Amino acid sequence: MAEGLDAVLAGAVPRVCSAAVALVAVDGEVAAAAVAGELVRYADAEGTLAGDRPPARRDSIFDLASVSKLFTTAVVLSLAEEGRLGLDEPVAAWLPGRDPRITPRRLLTHTAGLQPTRRVDLELPAAGHATRLAAIIDTPVTGPVGGPYLYTDVGMVTMGRVAELAGGAPLDELVRARVTDVLGLTATGYRPGPGLLPRVAATEWKPERPLTSPPGCVRGEVHDETSYGLGGVAGHAGLFAPADDLLAFGEALRLGGGKMLRPETVAEMVCDQGAEGAPFRHGLGVRIGDPGIVGPLEGAYGHSGFTGTSLVVDAARGLTVVLLTNAVHPVRGRDGIRDLRRAVAAEALSLSR
Repeated sequence: MAEGLDAVLAGAVPRVCSAAVALVAVDGEVAAAAVAGELVRYADAEGTLAGDRPPARRDSIFDLASVSKLFTTAVVLSLAEEGRLGLDEPVAAWLPGRDPRITPRRLLTHTAGLQPTRRVDLELPAAGHATRLAAIIDTPVTGPVGGPYLYTDVGMVTMGRVAELAGGAPLDELVRARVTDVLGLTATGYRPGPGLLPRVAATEWKPERPLTSPPGCVRGEVHDETSYGLGGVAGHAGLFAPADDLLAFGEALRLGGGKMLRPETVAEMVCDQGAEGAPFRHGLGVRIGDPGIVGPLEGAYGHSGFTGTSLVVDAARGLTVVLLTNAVHPVRGRDGIRDLRRAVAAEALSLSR
């Protein structure tokens, strides 16, 4: 059953990415699994092959990048279930002085009028994590509140901070207590420790990070510069996970939340929230029918990550589709990741018939 998926990855590795793991589950059972490539392929930004090139395995761990937003969303929705926050309450209840029109719902749908990103690591090079976070939280509203859609990491960083204040714990502890421990995702988390490092795929070559091993090769540290500047834990990026853990998370959503969320909460999460101006419909934290990741799985929902990751759930067809890659190794801007995501989704469709 996996031959088609193997062929898809073989056609993309190492041209599109240096390593890839793909899983397709049909009605909760893994129908196809494929692995290709090497966790560390290059020794520099010029493409010199590394002397030691460990092969990717099914249990290899990848930087999820913006797929992390789904975990932040799950935390926020679990807090809402408990009445600790309201999706339509002003975030000024937790962040005094913020624009009262900003609500969790608008943050989760990217309609709060906030700019896409802020490089606080460059703005405040000598500042600590708390000072940098405060600067992001103080980012002024510069666009229309309530729409149109404008994808914003600033908004999800803000959402993560609201979750911390409402939940009474740091975001990484909230994700662990409310998502990963509940679902048994033992290898998913922020800032993977030394014991997990041999399983982690390298990302971009960044000479400004001399403490990596080898120097300049980001591996086991978050790739995203803003998350890195905040200490590796943020609402928009920072999680690392293997494919089977991400599949279990997607399956929990497909089945209505499992032990993580109530079915009515998941139904609201994956319902079109009416955000205008995007090339897809938007739920709470999730994209619905995003052509860049769902391919022929029209109506499926999920999210992608800048490093080359994606999670797609098609409840109508009983499908959960995971693709983990390191398409930014050794440098960003490689062509083909969008086509690879679509090809994996097309293969999933063929398996569901």
